Amino acid sequence: MSLESTPQPSTPIKARGERKHSKNAEFAFRSLATAAGATIVAAIALIALFLLIRAVPSVAANKANFFASTEFNVRDANNLRFGIRDLFAVTVLSSLMALVIAVPLGVGIALFLTQYAPKALARPFAILVDLLAAVPSIVFGLWGILVLAEKLSPVEQFLNDNLGWFFLFDTGNVSVTGGGTIFTAGIVLAVMILPIITSVSREVFNLTPRAHIEAAQALGATKWEVVRMTVLPYGRSGVIAGSMLGLGRALGETIAVLIVLHTAAKAGHWSLFDGGYTFASKIASAASEFSQALPTGAYIAAGFVLFALTFVVNALARVAAGGKVNG
Repeated sequence: MSLESTPQPSTPIKARGERKHSKNAEFAFRSLATAAGATIVAAIALIALFLLIRAVPSVAANKANFFASTEFNVRDANNLRFGIRDLFAVTVLSSLMALVIAVPLGVGIALFLTQYAPKALARPFAILVDLLAAVPSIVFGLWGILVLAEKLSPVEQFLNDNLGWFFLFDTGNVSVTGGGTIFTAGIVLAVMILPIITSVSREVFNLTPRAHIEAAQALGATKWEVVRMTVLPYGRSGVIAGSMLGLGRALGETIAVLIVLHTAAKAGHWSLFDGGYTFASKIASAASEFSQALPTGAYIAAGFVLFALTFVVNALARVAAGGKVNG
């Protein structure tokens, strides 16, 4: 009886090789993903560190209260007097007004496009809204001061005359006749952030599970009840995320606000009819004068506050969204 050599099966060796290759690929992908995430975190940390390093000497040399003063005079490097109270007020008021106007409009447009409009109309209408995002900021600014401001002046005067007892509509530090107020700037910013809010809301509404909608319809719900019970709850976190993206755009907008807002000779008092500067427009207006370290550091300190403000806003939005975004 002859003994024949029995070849060893190659399948286990091949399987081990495939598992090893799979583990190597997974490790490489995980490393790349981790490096990408770490790069973003490192970049943000380095930006914050740069701003702090450049701002601290100027804040230390400041002879006014940085948070409470309405003065911003940095012409003399030996006598710096600057504060951010007015910058903060104008930035927050204009951005919040834009958000109050744009969020209901954006959500309404998104619901119309996803739930009510026929498909033949929804697509071109959505493209038209998205095209607003491609309009340059300077065009919005020119439209705001040359067209919108004149039309809004009677409205602002009416609100001031009839609701002036409320601080938001009290007489401001600039004339409402020219229209260069926070009220006008807020409406311009609302138009600018509308495409962002509409686009994000539209996408998340489209992702509402069909089973949820059909279950509500099977229970006899009307179209509005379907939207209220299924689409809006599912898209809530997405709407918040889109709103915060829009708010970030409004907080950092420069050219349009710089064109629209009139400069003010005296401090504001949290009225929508005030003028002045936002953080971004104040920095942009003086960019050509950044030649000395200490005066430049004063503007960098204002920029750091805006940087921190956007972080706080996004953190609050994440909490409001429940820590996640649907879709």
